[in-house]
Amino acid sequence: MIFCTLFDSNYIDKGLALCHSLESNVKEYSLYIFCFDNKSFEILQNLSLQNVIPVHYSQIEDDKLLKLKEKRSKAEYCWTCTPVIIEYVLDHFQADNCTYIDADVYFFADADVLYQEIKRAGANIVITEHRFGTNLWKKRWEKKSGKYCVEFNYFDQSENARKALAWWKKKCFEWCYARYEAERMGDQKYLEKFPVLFQGVHALQHLGGGVAPWNLYQYKLDSIKQKIMLKEKKTGSSFPLIFFHFQNIRYLSEKNVNINSGTCDKKLKRMIYFPYLREIEKNRKMLKEQYGLRFPVRKSYSSNRVKAFIQKYIMQFKVTRLSDVIKLDKL
Repeated sequence: MIFCTLFDSNYIDKGLALCHSLESNVKEYSLYIFCFDNKSFEILQNLSLQNVIPVHYSQIEDDKLLKLKEKRSKAEYCWTCTPVIIEYVLDHFQADNCTYIDADVYFFADADVLYQEIKRAGANIVITEHRFGTNLWKKRWEKKSGKYCVEFNYFDQSENARKALAWWKKKCFEWCYARYEAERMGDQKYLEKFPVLFQGVHALQHLGGGVAPWNLYQYKLDSIKQKIMLKEKKTGSSFPLIFFHFQNIRYLSEKNVNINSGTCDKKLKRMIYFPYLREIEKNRKMLKEQYGLRFPVRKSYSSNRVKAFIQKYIMQFKVTRLSDVIKLDKL
């Protein structure tokens, strides 16, 4: 399994959690990490993690990207580069295929079952649905954020895949911002065109791939033995949790975090979120003591000043459920 991801030193606590989850659960893999600042590259080189290949951001940047870098926020620039890093791995590392995974993804079980599905489908390209749900509120989220999520995106060396990747890259270069417009939002809504424009596209079916705050309410905890088993409420079908996308965790302070879990099930969020938060805290302690890193509480990702202000100073306090506020020293 060949993966790629990207992050800088502000996100390396989550990136290391991803690395550790792969090492604990996936038998054979390579992870190419595109480091978007010098500090993250230095740290990863120093740590020499097994199966991890750090790549400095300068390896992918050309004149076009450097011009876009000036106009877009850090997050928007990273989104712009998603198809770029997949293409770079396919071009430079003799890889038969490459799967992009977000840095805030965490594996709870072996991803082999997902690749077996890809093989059975004969897919050249794999996209993953948000699985928001069917009510009106969730449909609005799908319209705004897109049917598919940029979190687990597979491309092989076929003509189909390379055409789709080149088209996606071109579109991201043209427009990639943290706002919704008709048929586009960041790098994400472009994926909705893949099944229409290209052959060999497969939407991942395994429910354990792509569990996230926006769909967690649809599941309940089934059992905990060697792995976490979830049950889909509407069908009663059970499945192992393969990976969870820990998006939208917001720190209220250094010791209090709003996890925005999307579920009222306290046991379910404890089984999924607590191991991840403990991992993040362990990483932050190491990074602080050994490399002097600090992680700011307030973060934003929009290049629009008004939206960036709201994200930085207001959104962290938007608490839907009190049980989503976790005291980190009580884990």
